[in-house]
Amino acid sequence: MKKGKSKSSKHKGENQDEPAVLETEDLDRKMPDPDTISLASVTAVTTNVSNKRSKPDIKMEPGAGRPIDFQVSVTVIEARQLVGLNMDPVVCVEIGDDKKYTSMKESTNCPYYNEYFVFDFHVPPDQMFDKILKISVIHSKNLLRSGTLVGAFKMDVGTVYTQPEHNFYHKWAILSDPDDITAGCKGYVKCDIAVVTKGDNIKTPHKSTETDEDDIEGNLLLPEGVPVERAWARYYVKIYRAEGLPKSNTSIMANVKKAIIGENKDLLDPYVQVLFAGQKGKTSVQKSNYEPIWNEQIVFTEMFPPLCSRMKVQIRDSDKVNDVAIGTHFIDLRNVANDGDKGFLPTLGPAWVNMYGSTRNYTLMDEYQDLNEGLGEGVSFRARLLISLGMELLDTGAGDIMTSTEVQVEGVPKIAENATGKVEEFLLFGSFLEATMIDRKIGDKPINFEVTIGYYGSESDGPIKPKSRRKKKGGDSDEEETDLIQGSSDEEVEDDGDLVSVATTPPMKPLITDRNYFHLPYFERKPCIYIKSWWPDQRRRLYNSNIIDNIADKLEEGLNDVQEVIKTEKAYPERRLRGVLEELGNGCSQFLNLANKDQNQAGKTKLDRERLKFCMRELESMIQQAKTIRSQVKKNTVKDKIKLVQNFLQRLRFLAVEPQHSVPDIYIWMLSNNKRIAYARVCCKDILYSPVEEEKGKDCAKVKTIFFKLPGKKGFGSAGWTVQSKTEMYLWLGLTRQRKDFLIGLPNGFEEAKVSTGPGMQSAPPISLVYTMKQVFQLRVHMYQARSLFAADSTGLSDPFARVFFSSHTQVTEVLNETLCPTWDQLLVFDNVELYGEAGELRDDPPIIVIEIYDQDAMGKAEFMGRTFAKPITKMSDEYYGPPRFPPQLEYYQIYRGNCTAGEMLAAFELLQIGPGGKSELPPIDGPTELDRGPILPVPIGIRPVLSKYRIEVLFWGLRDLKRVNLAQVDRPRVDIECAGKGVQSALIQNYKKNPNFSTLVKWFEVDLPENELLHPPLNIRVVDCRAFGRYTLVGSNAVTQLRRFIYRSSDKQANNYSTTDEIICNAEPEPPVKKMETVVKLDSGSDAVVKVDMDDDKKGKKKKKAEPEEEEVDESMLDWWSKYFASIETLKEILKAQEAAMAELAERDEDAEAPPEGGEINPDDSPVKGKKKGKKKKAAAAAAAAAAAAGGDGPAEKKRPKIDELKVFNKELENEFEGFEDWLHSFNLYRGKAGDDDDENTLDEDRIVGKFKGSLSIYKVSTLDDMSRDAAYDTNMGMFQNIPQNNPINILVRVYVVRATDLHPADINGKADPYIAIRLGKTEIKDKENYLSKQLNPVFGKSFDIEATFPMDSTLTVSIYDWDLVGTDDLIGETKLDLENRYYTKHRATCGIASNYSLYGYNVWRDPMKPTQILSKLCKDGKLDGPHFGPGGRVKVANRVYFGPTEIEDENGLKKQTDEHLALTVLKHWEDMPRVGCKLVPEHVETRPLLNPNKPGIEQGRIEMWVDMYPKDMAAPGPALDIAPRKPKKFELRVIIWNTDEVVLEDDDIFTGEKSSDIFVRGWLKGQQEDKQDTDVHYHSLTGEGNFNWRFVYPFDYLLAEEKIVISKKESMFAWDETEYKIPPRLNIQVWDADHFSADDFLGAIELDLNRFVRGAKTAKQCTLEMVENEQDMPMVSIFKQKRIKGWWPFLARDENDELEITGKVEAELHLVTGDEAEKSPVGEGRNEPEPLEKPNRPDTAMLWFLMPLKAIKHLVCNQYKWLVIKIVLALLLLAMLGLFLYSMPGYMVKKLLGA
Repeated sequence: MKKGKSKSSKHKGENQDEPAVLETEDLDRKMPDPDTISLASVTAVTTNVSNKRSKPDIKMEPGAGRPIDFQVSVTVIEARQLVGLNMDPVVCVEIGDDKKYTSMKESTNCPYYNEYFVFDFHVPPDQMFDKILKISVIHSKNLLRSGTLVGAFKMDVGTVYTQPEHNFYHKWAILSDPDDITAGCKGYVKCDIAVVTKGDNIKTPHKSTETDEDDIEGNLLLPEGVPVERAWARYYVKIYRAEGLPKSNTSIMANVKKAIIGENKDLLDPYVQVLFAGQKGKTSVQKSNYEPIWNEQIVFTEMFPPLCSRMKVQIRDSDKVNDVAIGTHFIDLRNVANDGDKGFLPTLGPAWVNMYGSTRNYTLMDEYQDLNEGLGEGVSFRARLLISLGMELLDTGAGDIMTSTEVQVEGVPKIAENATGKVEEFLLFGSFLEATMIDRKIGDKPINFEVTIGYYGSESDGPIKPKSRRKKKGGDSDEEETDLIQGSSDEEVEDDGDLVSVATTPPMKPLITDRNYFHLPYFERKPCIYIKSWWPDQRRRLYNSNIIDNIADKLEEGLNDVQEVIKTEKAYPERRLRGVLEELGNGCSQFLNLANKDQNQAGKTKLDRERLKFCMRELESMIQQAKTIRSQVKKNTVKDKIKLVQNFLQRLRFLAVEPQHSVPDIYIWMLSNNKRIAYARVCCKDILYSPVEEEKGKDCAKVKTIFFKLPGKKGFGSAGWTVQSKTEMYLWLGLTRQRKDFLIGLPNGFEEAKVSTGPGMQSAPPISLVYTMKQVFQLRVHMYQARSLFAADSTGLSDPFARVFFSSHTQVTEVLNETLCPTWDQLLVFDNVELYGEAGELRDDPPIIVIEIYDQDAMGKAEFMGRTFAKPITKMSDEYYGPPRFPPQLEYYQIYRGNCTAGEMLAAFELLQIGPGGKSELPPIDGPTELDRGPILPVPIGIRPVLSKYRIEVLFWGLRDLKRVNLAQVDRPRVDIECAGKGVQSALIQNYKKNPNFSTLVKWFEVDLPENELLHPPLNIRVVDCRAFGRYTLVGSNAVTQLRRFIYRSSDKQANNYSTTDEIICNAEPEPPVKKMETVVKLDSGSDAVVKVDMDDDKKGKKKKKAEPEEEEVDESMLDWWSKYFASIETLKEILKAQEAAMAELAERDEDAEAPPEGGEINPDDSPVKGKKKGKKKKAAAAAAAAAAAAGGDGPAEKKRPKIDELKVFNKELENEFEGFEDWLHSFNLYRGKAGDDDDENTLDEDRIVGKFKGSLSIYKVSTLDDMSRDAAYDTNMGMFQNIPQNNPINILVRVYVVRATDLHPADINGKADPYIAIRLGKTEIKDKENYLSKQLNPVFGKSFDIEATFPMDSTLTVSIYDWDLVGTDDLIGETKLDLENRYYTKHRATCGIASNYSLYGYNVWRDPMKPTQILSKLCKDGKLDGPHFGPGGRVKVANRVYFGPTEIEDENGLKKQTDEHLALTVLKHWEDMPRVGCKLVPEHVETRPLLNPNKPGIEQGRIEMWVDMYPKDMAAPGPALDIAPRKPKKFELRVIIWNTDEVVLEDDDIFTGEKSSDIFVRGWLKGQQEDKQDTDVHYHSLTGEGNFNWRFVYPFDYLLAEEKIVISKKESMFAWDETEYKIPPRLNIQVWDADHFSADDFLGAIELDLNRFVRGAKTAKQCTLEMVENEQDMPMVSIFKQKRIKGWWPFLARDENDELEITGKVEAELHLVTGDEAEKSPVGEGRNEPEPLEKPNRPDTAMLWFLMPLKAIKHLVCNQYKWLVIKIVLALLLLAMLGLFLYSMPGYMVKKLLGA
């Protein structure tokens, strides 16, 4: 109490010195200003928390173990630098147990695949993120052999998910050989990996012309901050021993055995299994042992830093039948290592880790077995394991290390007893002050609570004798204990002999609260528990954690306050933020003081020391940064600064996690009839006591409201939302010798009741507390309204009522039928509420109120819809009822359902003490008099909001896409609008099928709404279908909760029109596509200076071009729509690059923010990126930056881009760029049906949408009406909706252009799809099935479709991509829906995009039937603007703006004409600058839309690029559709003449002459066309490596110039139905071989030339060196498509035994490229054939020598080379002959001898 008082006086002092710190707690109470009411206050519960109660946790449901959908997509693009000779590589992608393979590429070390794989999973997130993703390259795999592994790369899926955008794009994975870690890099695989779950959208960079990023080192597949060179390391996990294993056995046999033989052995055979980075290690099994001691270490060899963040340590019970986990612990390597400059390698322990899982008592079928596997939150302590983790980096150069990565298990020496710290005796004390809200299912049996800490207190483990236990742990304990007492400080209390723990409360029968809940009769007698336990004393770890948590909690609360201030638009949020930062700085410096104090070394591990240093460094830097930011907080930067401060919060939360456990968590179980029903888990550090306030746990010695939940999977879904029981509980944990303080925080006014009064029992804790003081109160609950509630009925609405619980009392509001936004306006009065404790404490700290919202059902039980908590404001009987605290203000409270928000509630609560005078002294209840609601009391005046009269105008446009209701079609719908009890109905639509629009457009009604806009009730839109006999059924409904966007704010006329007299010259240069930037002259609106800026118009044609010789000449006739598209994509990419660079720079600036220059501003808004591409100006600026970067960047590679008119490529939907085209016509989705019980209710289930209501609202105070109607042109029927078009049906030609689709989800077994387009609009359906594209996941369609439509009947266009199947039905891959009507009517003019330039012919022809001048005149007429006035000298004036531009245009024949079109177009492109009516017009564009599949909601199935043009039928007909058919590849022929080779390595030893020689031939092919490989003839017996060939290879191929890819069409296999088209980069492979007659030819070397960019050949063989390949970037590069003919020497390469590149030969070749037509005109022969034969090579005779001199050769053969071999063979033959003769004559000889002949 004292603390509370001193606290407030301290604030007052502060407020006088420094007005900057606003204490919002006091502020809410003092100012009766209506704006103090917060919106869904996050802090509502905490506003007046003092120091006796802790904040309850509102989120109930365990989110962890619930499975959700994941989709992992991997694109394997190519591999490079694979180690090995002439290999046939296959890439295998493996996630968990799923494997997928690419196709095999033959004889290449750099295969190109471009194959896309998708893996679908439905598992809990933790399990998903621990799965290992492995990419390996296998050499020559086929059906019979599994192939040999070249190298592999692995990372866990979690690492991918933590990346920005959850993906890696175009990154290179480094392959290493797991069996030989000394080998180094085995090659690289380039891939894209993305992990998505529901609701994530993948932002892939634009897939267009794939430029080959040759910078492998700069684009490695590694997360940010991981070094490129990763070393190998050994991870040592030492497993010492385990304790506290559950005394039960999972095996049935053992129990039978025990029953029969009565064997009294321990029934567990435990071993430990560790999983890390996809490898598994196990210790030995300790037979029949509850306290196993292993002393073993498991050694993993893995790269460091590892790309797998968690190590899983499991104790398992070995059993032949049923090998199960006993408990699981995860070591997160991010918590036990730090990668900073002063960081440390992973280290842990030796320390105990606690494992939690299923309950400890034995059951045959353990229903919570998953919990032991580490899925979901454990419901009981399972065991503790003593482990340590260490790591050493390996020097792979040293010779003696083991090269394989197999897991090793070795023994380790026993660990010292006190290594984990000195064992101390802890006392846990708890008291149950109240147990209410007990579920009625268990209400009839006696109920008690059991508390356990580790293995102490559990009944199933039996009482644990402290003496024996202590002997075991602490050596000779008695002496130790006495020493302690003698040397003790004053805070220590004597030991109290053998104290028996009391771990359970006595069973009690519950009493009925109401029909849903019971409560236990703990009135004045509150049961207590206490448990003694012995643990190593590692409190320091928990203390440090607590201090940091404490800082973080304060920071979070402060930030919530600041956001509240901003949200409710109160004054001075920046002051509050400065206060928060100051508080943060103080907290951090306190940590630095406290954490260093305790230098007790016993049991301190390396991790403890390193973490302490790390935390101190972090907090020191945080103090500096907080100071800096504090000095920079200004009113306009508050929001950005909040983002920076939120980073602090995340960092603090990360630092607070303590990886080394000490004391286990406390579990409280509710037992009914000795059956476990529900549990609560309390973290031990939260209730740990310390004499130092900052180190104390946040709930220590405080009353905490604990909600009990169901264990394991039972707690998922709706079962987990109902409270099993709510207890008010007091907990204290500390050393026994500190225990004089354990009752310190209980509410005063009690007496202790002890067990007995024996000697030495005086100091024992009480077994119950008897309260003598009790106060009587009246609670008033003012329930005003709720909004955005959960839809619980099939109609899509609910019948909500609220049930309010306070202590053991409960009341309900009335039920309001069919609404999601009930306005109860009801006062609930709870009389004679008895609360125990001292009056003063109750005033500061009343118990919490629980409010639950239910849906009333006619049948069955009411359904739970959400819950929230509140604290009442308390008035004692002697206090005055009046400001600042009373009457209380209405506040918004956030309602939760499970872990998801489910609406908000507006209410106020007051608790009034009933004094000695009884109820008569209470303040009166003044309800509004005019309402008579019988027994129901309305909310009194003074608390209910102040109302004024508003008029709500509703624009009724029409209804769209209505689905059937109960199988009947909707025929005569009507819309009812209701707000705050008043409402209006639309006209009836007579025939929905014929015309779904309303006949009367605008209606209005008047209603009383609160003055404070934040309190406005929602507006309900309901659509009903009128049937015969006056019946009507509800079709669907929508509640508009945020009315603020529809409030009409009258604009000040003067401000709007500017000064109409002055002319403003507006046009500076119309941003050119990325090229040189001209100076842009900025003028403010007042000046009349006319500044002439020369317009650089691309269309001035040829003259312009000649003036700039440095730019590439573009042949106009060559350009087509695709040129424009690719140029635009290049621009988009450059802009994105510039944005990324800017962001990176920004991030760097943020990191350097620790010490910016004085007055330097950390401001995230200065970057050129304000939201993605918001207007063209920003685009131009970013593009300029990009262009500058590009020009300064890549040196020779960057070619100057030709001038091509561009369009705008949006990498998202067009409507996202233009606020959904809802500038005046809004779409409201109508919902029906019950909301799904998904994890994430915020993604409103698509299935519940039953249609759309189109219209709009305008809300204004009645008083503003007069100003409006004075306007002469004001049409009173239309109200605020002036100048809107009629909604009569109109006929329209819709032209849909589909450019291409990317990243489609595979639909066939082979991992591909055969996509085609289907388009649906109204009744028209077009299926382009004949033109499906075989086996493509990135199909280029290039098609346009014309459809005639009638608005409003056909307003939704659906574009789908289907997968063609030969048999069976075609599968839908994905679809996208466009609302054409909003596009048609929007002011942004989305019917036909405005091109960047006007031209009459060519690729950029103007395609809108209206010319720019006509469009401009129409816009001016509609917007009532004066103009356009075209003046001489290329000038145009609209309103008061003047623009300049060119006035000539050239037609097809090259004749120049005068025209105003360019001028008009200039104005249109700057239309957003117009006063009053200006808005951005839609440019000529391509939009990228995600494809979705209803079966996989929320997960993108690919994207489609397209655009739509619309032309009204009553206007001029549009021209023919643009031709966007995909470019046909052009035919080329590449002729390669191999003239000579030189210095080829000599492979063979000549049989005859003994010299080294080679029989050389050269082989060549174009990549992807291995089957067309061509060989030269063989140059036999080359002694010098020289070979002469004069041989020609001829390769015809089809080539796409724009994409720089060769197009190949071929059947995938014999059984394929049709040809598949592949696009492959043009690369020529040339290899040199050694021909062998009888064995396989030997591969000697190869070179691969990328025909677009390869090194110019050397002039002579001498100049041809390894440099040409190794230093590619410094060499002059050529492209065969530009040069056409190149001759030179190139090196052949191969790798030696050490994986080093070496030259194995040189080739002189000539490359000649001709087009298909040229090749037909002048054909050439292959080899040396006609036509144009090459002459025979002049080869030396030695090649044929051995045919001429056979004798000489034989002599050489016999005498020199094979002399000894010949002699050996002759001797062997002689021996054989003798042996044969002996065997032949032996029998005859024997017979002779025997017969004695």
